[in-house]
Amino acid sequence: MRQKAPETYAEKLAQLQELRHEAIHSASESAIEKQHARGKLTARERIEKLLDPGSFQELDTFVRHRTHEFDMQKNRPWGDAVVTGHGLIDGRTVCVFSQDFTVVGGSLGEVMAEKMCKIMDLAAKIGCPVIGINDSGGARIQEGVVSLGAYGDVFVRNVRSSGVIPQISLIMGPCAGGAVYSPAITDFIFMVKETSHMFITGPDVIKTVTGEDTTFEELGGAMTHNTKSGVAHFASEDEEACLQDARYLFSFLPSNNLEMPPRVVPTDDPERMDLGLDTVIPDNPNKPYDMRDVLRLVVDDGEFFEVHEHHAKNIICGFSRLDGYAVGVVGNQPNQLAGVLDIDASAKAARFVRTCDAFNIPILTLTDVPGFLPGTSQEWNGIIRHGAKLLYAFAEATVPKITVVTRKAYGGAYDVMASKHLLADFNFAWPTAEVAVMGPEGAVNIIYRRDIAASPTPDERRQTLMADYKARFANPYSAAERGYIDDVIMPHQTRPTVIRALHTLLTKREPGPKRKHGNIPL
Repeated sequence: MRQKAPETYAEKLAQLQELRHEAIHSASESAIEKQHARGKLTARERIEKLLDPGSFQELDTFVRHRTHEFDMQKNRPWGDAVVTGHGLIDGRTVCVFSQDFTVVGGSLGEVMAEKMCKIMDLAAKIGCPVIGINDSGGARIQEGVVSLGAYGDVFVRNVRSSGVIPQISLIMGPCAGGAVYSPAITDFIFMVKETSHMFITGPDVIKTVTGEDTTFEELGGAMTHNTKSGVAHFASEDEEACLQDARYLFSFLPSNNLEMPPRVVPTDDPERMDLGLDTVIPDNPNKPYDMRDVLRLVVDDGEFFEVHEHHAKNIICGFSRLDGYAVGVVGNQPNQLAGVLDIDASAKAARFVRTCDAFNIPILTLTDVPGFLPGTSQEWNGIIRHGAKLLYAFAEATVPKITVVTRKAYGGAYDVMASKHLLADFNFAWPTAEVAVMGPEGAVNIIYRRDIAASPTPDERRQTLMADYKARFANPYSAAERGYIDDVIMPHQTRPTVIRALHTLLTKREPGPKRKHGNIPL
């Protein structure tokens, strides 16, 4: 039996308060307890911790699903299974949706998708980032193909907003089947160890189809996607850390592609010179070192927020600041596979470079690369195509591009790592740099093969020829003679040098050719 409609003004106000309370507390106590027992926050708790206190303005609080199949009309919670709205992070506007696993298992249906699409449309319209918190059991089976169509509506908005506004996905529970493709299109994916999972098909289906035994964590857990697949960019210890990491990432990003990233008031002297840089490169050219040690002595206060930290460790990508300006950093990592470029490293760096370029973030490249990783596995799996992605990304990028060669820059990998030939704006080198077609030993073995074979003391002859090759070619000066290197600098001068270069490039304008879009070798 229907309740009597309120008649007086006071009754109408009371009804609003009652309905809003009902919407906010739509989940049962037992469902909330189960959520907390799993180490998970509720949808609203996540929003509260993500946004500045008191800034959240909820929208579509009173939306309800319209399904009557399978007696669904008997359970029509206000707001359905997602909380949407807008708020502030460090005083800057963001739009957010947070899927609610405590309501119908967070399953996505027509109305829930409408709410998500509506807030995504608002973000695109006003030019602010959209942050999606994913915690869903998947498509709402009771709604049939309508729920699948609803996913498609979300995907289209992800694509249209790509490169226009930052899109950040926080995976804070299950994200399975078609649902994974929305986060996959977004710019950054955060996952929480042990409690978040992403996969196309679950362990049970895999067991049935292929006979493989696997677990949710092994198949699609945070560390699986941070190390093996590279699907996720960040792995957080718990949900609170994940939400704080998302806030921190936001500090490096502009609100949209027409704005510059926010500048913070610098606390580190832009003219600071660190003599530690003069001794960071080992005398032995084959001895590794950590490129992060170089980076932290150059950027503001040693600040570095690494992206894809656990994936393709032979290259590092992440965000830092120079004189308060946000910059994206790409650097070869000599202590992992000698810093070679392989398939995973090329794709990882290419994606990061294109993200920086889309959102007006200058790129600092630190080069120490002996070449591309050889082997049949690399060739058969497409190192040519994947390596071309990084080449394409650097050449396409129109943001300020500054490169510092610290040691090796050999062969085609020299070209690919933001060389002058790929339109880098400023290219510097340390005196320890070796810019050449290949290393001394390999070059001598090829060029002087007969000479060495005919020598009565081949090892001594090889060493003599290698010393001559190093003096003539394995240095930065041959490249500097031709203008491929703008200046050879002392390592301790790196910070003030790159900051002056960045200041010079702040007014850079480089319109691209007229075309619909390029055809990057995906």
